[in-house]
Amino acid sequence: MTPITRPVAGEYAPYYETYFAQLPAGADLLTLLREQPAALRHILTGVTDQEAGQPTAPGKWSIKQILSHLVDCERVFAYRALAIARGEQQPLPGFDQDDYVRQAHVDRPVTELLAEHAAQRAATLALLQGLAPDAFQRKGTAAGQPVSVRALAWVIAAHEEHHHQLLRRHLHPAP
Repeated sequence: MTPITRPVAGEYAPYYETYFAQLPAGADLLTLLREQPAALRHILTGVTDQEAGQPTAPGKWSIKQILSHLVDCERVFAYRALAIARGEQQPLPGFDQDDYVRQAHVDRPVTELLAEHAAQRAATLALLQGLAPDAFQRKGTAAGQPVSVRALAWVIAAHEEHHHQLLRRHLHPAP
């Protein structure tokens, strides 16, 4: 498969630039996407279900809620990529991440949430690898912003990396 190059300004909402900046320069998207589930499991090594159910700070989500959020966002971004790749011309709706987290069933083991995350990632990879090369250039509208399929693919990796960094800082603070 031809590498999926990084998107350029105008292919995504400026909001995502801070996420893209957290990815290593020259990174290969599919490699990042394949490696992130193992990296997430490594970050959470030793975290108990009880610890994962507690907010990471007052007013913040728990680790279980963060895991659910990662899966939900990836599903939404992958759906948007699919719809736009298939030529959808209707604007795709936004979503309220806090509402999704409130409605998520996270009262279950971390291992179950990680398995769900890995399953979603496998589905995302299958979707991206099954798209025709020209599909990545297609553009649509999601949450009121123009976006390309290529940008959505990179948003998935960048959003996940953002949360990996937050989890590392929470679980393994620098002295």
